[in-house]
Amino acid sequence: MLETIGRTRLRDVVAQRIQQYIADEGLRPGDRLPTEGELATRFGVSRLSLREATKSLEFIGVLEARPGRGLTVGRMRMERITGYLGLNPALQEADPAVLIDTRVIIETGVLPHVARRMKDDPALYDGLSGINARLRDARTLQRWVTLDIEFHRSLIEASGLTPLMAFADVLAVFFQRFRESVRKAEWSGGVVAHQAILDDLRAGRVSRAETQLRTHIESHRTRIVGPAKGEPAE
Repeated sequence: MLETIGRTRLRDVVAQRIQQYIADEGLRPGDRLPTEGELATRFGVSRLSLREATKSLEFIGVLEARPGRGLTVGRMRMERITGYLGLNPALQEADPAVLIDTRVIIETGVLPHVARRMKDDPALYDGLSGINARLRDARTLQRWVTLDIEFHRSLIEASGLTPLMAFADVLAVFFQRFRESVRKAEWSGGVVAHQAILDDLRAGRVSRAETQLRTHIESHRTRIVGPAKGEPAE
């Protein structure tokens, strides 16, 4: 019975059932759901338990509560998801090698999609090259990190695989954990590597771009060191 489950767990179970209901019914953004009372009866829970579940789904945009319309299907708010993803303790404590491998898998995996879209939309190349040009002019570590994250996030975004942006914020965790490696990196070499990757993608040389990007990311393996004692955070 649902009511025998702890309140926090019950909220999660009800939230899962609401999402399953949306999927089973083929509902789209803007479509209305049954009333709170009808949903509570359907799932065999109190209105309070149902409201706790709907509030959690409203937060990430799965549901919207509209005056006069009740509950409707919303659109996922990826920026809220990524904000919490970056603070996830599992990411903060992940082994450095795991973070490197995660970046390699995510970023090299999107390159075929980027190349296809870049062929149809040259502005993608121009936009990424523009970020790289600003990166070339960076004079401080903080500016470099900000623009490097922007470049790699934009590369993932250029794939058109929007859900992957929820995982792109591993970049922020990566740069926080690898701060010393970034400090010791040859910045000019990074800019050159970025541009080579973009040029290969524009020319349709996806395999070569993947090799370039993998080498670029994995260069951190040889520079992994802990932060200097007493060094203040950025």
